[in-house]
Amino acid sequence: MNKRRFLALCLALVLCLGLTIPAFAASVSDALQDTASYVLKTTPNPQVGSIGGEWAVLGLSRGGYPVPSGYYSNVVSYVKQCQGVLHSRKYTEYSRVVLALTAIGKDPANVGGYDLVEPLRDYDQVIWQGVNGPIFALLALDSGNYAYDVRQDYIDYILSLEISGGGWSLEGKQADVDLTAMALQALAKYQDQKAVKSATDRALSWLSKNQNSDGTFSSYGVANCESCAQVIVALCELGISLDDSRFVKNGSSPLDGLMHFYDKGSGFHHVADGGSGADGMSTEQGFYALVAANRIANGQSSLYRMSSSAPSASVAGNAVFSDIAGHANQKAIEALVEKQVINGMGDGTFAPNKTMTRAEFCTITVKALALAPRANNSFTDVASTAWYAGYVGTASGKGIVNGIGNHKFNPEGTITRQEAATMVARAAKVLNLDTGVGNADEVMALFSDGAAVADWARDALAYCAASGIVTWTGSLQPDKAILRCEIAQMIYNMLAIAGKL
Repeated sequence: MNKRRFLALCLALVLCLGLTIPAFAASVSDALQDTASYVLKTTPNPQVGSIGGEWAVLGLSRGGYPVPSGYYSNVVSYVKQCQGVLHSRKYTEYSRVVLALTAIGKDPANVGGYDLVEPLRDYDQVIWQGVNGPIFALLALDSGNYAYDVRQDYIDYILSLEISGGGWSLEGKQADVDLTAMALQALAKYQDQKAVKSATDRALSWLSKNQNSDGTFSSYGVANCESCAQVIVALCELGISLDDSRFVKNGSSPLDGLMHFYDKGSGFHHVADGGSGADGMSTEQGFYALVAANRIANGQSSLYRMSSSAPSASVAGNAVFSDIAGHANQKAIEALVEKQVINGMGDGTFAPNKTMTRAEFCTITVKALALAPRANNSFTDVASTAWYAGYVGTASGKGIVNGIGNHKFNPEGTITRQEAATMVARAAKVLNLDTGVGNADEVMALFSDGAAVADWARDALAYCAASGIVTWTGSLQPDKAILRCEIAQMIYNMLAIAGKL
């Protein structure tokens, strides 16, 4: 065989090999477009679920592709069917749906009348899954900048589970690529905290050392699509170039590594040899990793930074209500809705003249203070499984509520004006406001029924009246059931005085 013919045969062999592994011949841009088409074809009617649901919707929406119109109605139907309880233990179910709804500009705090963001404030429930729970809770809360200060608790929890030598794992003492990358995604926004930055640097060093020679990453000893995808998203969230020298091995970056699992027209495989064919989870994660890389390349915000997509007061389904237009308390109501402190009734109304239960008032107050809800079994009539247990527990722990005696709270009881004023005054102390009043009797004398105020509520109501938290004139009607619009105004005034608006 002459030399020229030998070289020709070698070239033919190389071309044949290239056809059997199309990923190497395809550009990333072409792969992104092709995978988007594949996802749309295979997921024409997304449901609530980790495959064929939220991750596909996230990739499509953040990639600028059309999201099937039936998705949101499917979510609403599902949420109503399960009465707002997506799962009794796995709170990542809430995080996943919140991320997808935020991405498409829908309000996760009002889905068929149910608030899907609120459960993510329940620290004890969220951490039940281990590090996975707070990772996704942080991503979800930050995606729309939902105003809950439970974030720091989740940051601290994630840091507490760092593996010696850097990185994180769902279980065991050996760091795992996927969990490490996901933890970095959640911590990306908090690099101004010294402890977070140090843990991040250790994790990045560990990931670099554990990258394969072809740019891929492995979990449990197997190079796979999902591990590569999670590292790509993590680097994009951190603002680290995918061509950073720490993550280029033999000329191959993590993006090059991901392409080993791409199959033109069929999405992504879990492993490079294809195995049993395209995999739904691998395809969706590979897809949104390409979206993340493409967004950074085009100077857009990262995959999970969606504040521009999040619902605002002017567009959110529960922010502008049909029954408060021109209402005296409209500004206060809308401001608290914007801060995710208070909700409507789920039918486009707010019901400003409806009364409120003690449990509902506790919930609003704890949300307004941006405190984490934590049940503490303080009261025998507050079941640990009740939706308000965490809020009542936190309010009790902070001294905002004391109960009605005999270790009871009466959560379903209607709250009165003087009870509300007492709780708000105590909440004001949590905000470090000076709630002292020089002479409560002088303030009470300004009202025709000031003498009717109970002794235990006198100083608190005097403070609220003197500070402008309550704006009632003429009479106080201390035993009257307080209205939702009045509560909204009191909480709004308190936050305004404390500089929290």
